[in-house]
Amino acid sequence: MNTLNIVKNHSLLACIILGVLSYGSPAIANEPDFSIVLEQGLACSTFALKVEGWGGNRHFKEFTDENGNVVRSLDTGTGSALRFTNVDTGKTISTKSNGAVSQTRFNLDGSSSVAATGHNLLILFPSDIPAGPSTTLIKGRLVFTVDTDQVFTVQSINGNTTDLCAALSE
Repeated sequence: MNTLNIVKNHSLLACIILGVLSYGSPAIANEPDFSIVLEQGLACSTFALKVEGWGGNRHFKEFTDENGNVVRSLDTGTGSALRFTNVDTGKTISTKSNGAVSQTRFNLDGSSSVAATGHNLLILFPSDIPAGPSTTLIKGRLVFTVDTDQVFTVQSINGNTTDLCAALSE
C-alpha cells in the first residue's frame, strides 16, 4: 500500500481516517504497510510529519442506484496501527488499531459528504476549511464535506480530540 499521494490530494485521509486513536504500544511489524512524509506546512506548520501504518481489518461496501452509480459507501472495522514522527526531532507518537465507521454519500456534482464515528484521524491542509495545517486524532463523531477540488470543509467534531502537531512539538 505504498502508493499514497498526499501532496496532490487527500487520498491519505481516505486511507487512514478510521481506527487510530488509542495511545499505547501497538503491535508493529518491522516494515510498515504504508509510509508517507507530509512536508512542513502541509499537515503541521513547523515540521514535516511522517505517518506509518501497520495492519487493520477494514470492510468496505458500496451502494449503487438503479443506474449502477455509486451513491454511498460504508467503511467499517479497525484501521491501521499508526506511528506519527516529527521528522525534525524524531519524536514519535503511536496508536493502536481501533474501530470506527465512516459513511460517505456521493453527490451528482462529484462532491461528497462524510460522517465518521469512533477513532479517526483528520489531516487538514492549508486549502481546507478551516484552513490547516493540522493533524488531529478524534474519538467521537466527525462530519465533513469534500468538494470537486478535494477541499475538505469540516461541518462538526464532537468528542475527545488530540492535536498531534502540538503533542509532537513538545
